[in-house]
Amino acid sequence: MNFRNKSVMMLATGCFTGYIPFAPGTFGSLVGLPFCFLLSKTKLSVAVLFILIFIFFAIWISSKAEKILKQNDPGCIVIDEIAGIMVALLGLPFNITSAVAGFAAFRFFDILKPFPIRFVEKKIAGGTGIVLDDLIAGVYSNIILRLLLQTDTL
Repeated sequence: MNFRNKSVMMLATGCFTGYIPFAPGTFGSLVGLPFCFLLSKTKLSVAVLFILIFIFFAIWISSKAEKILKQNDPGCIVIDEIAGIMVALLGLPFNITSAVAGFAAFRFFDILKPFPIRFVEKKIAGGTGIVLDDLIAGVYSNIILRLLLQTDTL
């Protein structure tokens, strides 16, 4: 594997956490938490812009990694989980409670895949499909967290 492909795989696998033999998506989500912390310290507009750029980058990297591995949506690609957890915690205060609740909610929706997450995962191919289902799980998580924060449950 050449340097370019190794670089793509390093990014797609969240610095190789996607190669952990059990729960690579969970570990990929953990890799995203430092990004969430840093984004919580910026203006919301900056955070939104960063996440949008990251999403397009994640789609591109995921597409490249799929071609390198010659597999559809391989489990070792976790850049989608990184993007998803950033969406889950976007615009929310970052503290231990919100980080744990956001992580748990995101993993719940990413694993359970309620409508339309599973539909999107099955119907949209390539990097877009890899990333989009995690973005929807992130949106669901963000909504749940906002509802919980609004009622002071967290």
